[in-house]
Amino acid sequence: MPTQSPWTFKSHFRSKAYGWKGSNLAVGRLKEAVSEIKKVARTDAVTAADGAVTLFERFWPALQHIDTSSGAVGSAVNWAQHELLPLVASAPADRKTRDKWLDRLWKAIQEDGVDYLWLVQDHWGELCGSPTVASRWADQFLSVVRAAWSDKRPGSYATASSMCLSGLVAAERHQDLWDLLAIERVPFWPYRKFGVLVLLKEGRTEEALAYAEASRSRNQPDPAIDTACEKILLDAGRTDEAYKRYGLKANDSSTGLATFRAIAKKYPSVDRKRILQDLAESSGDSGRWFAATKDAGFYDLAIQFAQEGRTDPRTLSRAARDFVNNDAPFAMRAGCLAVERMAQGFGYEITTADVLEACGHFLKAAGECGRGKQAGADLHALASAAGSIFKDVLLRNSSERAARR
Repeated sequence: MPTQSPWTFKSHFRSKAYGWKGSNLAVGRLKEAVSEIKKVARTDAVTAADGAVTLFERFWPALQHIDTSSGAVGSAVNWAQHELLPLVASAPADRKTRDKWLDRLWKAIQEDGVDYLWLVQDHWGELCGSPTVASRWADQFLSVVRAAWSDKRPGSYATASSMCLSGLVAAERHQDLWDLLAIERVPFWPYRKFGVLVLLKEGRTEEALAYAEASRSRNQPDPAIDTACEKILLDAGRTDEAYKRYGLKANDSSTGLATFRAIAKKYPSVDRKRILQDLAESSGDSGRWFAATKDAGFYDLAIQFAQEGRTDPRTLSRAARDFVNNDAPFAMRAGCLAVERMAQGFGYEITTADVLEACGHFLKAAGECGRGKQAGADLHALASAAGSIFKDVLLRNSSERAARR
């Protein structure tokens, strides 16, 4: 049985605790709650698991009024579940305690207004703690899910679909799972991924890959399928194949730098320069990878990518500023390209201050290289050829600098 713990996070996750603009505060409180629970887990796994269940119960009541359009709260909630679900699944709780946890979680799922607890549903079979309990829960949902999926009217849906499938997997009722999936009218990856799990449990790697690939359709999440297929190959030790087929797609992130770092970390045996070149070729815009290439220390390649692609001129200007003392030739080339792009009218909401700043970084780097006079002439040439609203600013700036010399 869990002992009573005066959880600090309870006061931070009261019903309607956060208002419309409470996103940042809620994310911070979630991190604190996870840390608090994991600290208790070091000495009392059952109490920590009970704390995790308590936190999950409070997601929707506490966060329901937050503006979630940025995605920050949803990402933090998913992260918290990824961190804490293993604690609940592995806790050495007795049957009575675990049954209470499951009942509480099922109630929270039913009351969840935005499906915050979808990961709890996906891992329901593991949370059951035994095949017997998982089978009992699967039976509780099976007829409801079968009826919803058999209904030809659009919009038929059963809240417990993932829970039922997860329970069948944990109970090793593989045929029942296949019979249920056969009712689906169109491939739906959030459900078919349980079929992949079954095939992998049976050691049928190639069939699991084929089944995952067959799950693709117009409305299915290709990144999620790519990630699953990549993991299958990596777990099978087929690293080269995983990289060639899925490595670039499965690790795509919001920025080029984050994408590169994720791939380089997952595939340490692949040359980093090759990864960058493959990313540039596959994406169709080499300019997106300027920052990642610069960060990796391939300065010539970074400039090449910027010249061939659509790197934001302010990104180039910042590179000129940051590298003027460490690699002045690179900073000079980046600064020159930044000014050139701004003069041509590229960049989003570029201001006069941005242009003057880029000019300053370019000329400073050129001075460090002993090419200050030539850089002044280059700046004047860029100004003369400018076709944007910054032409007068560039001409005046280059003239003033020429006069000072």
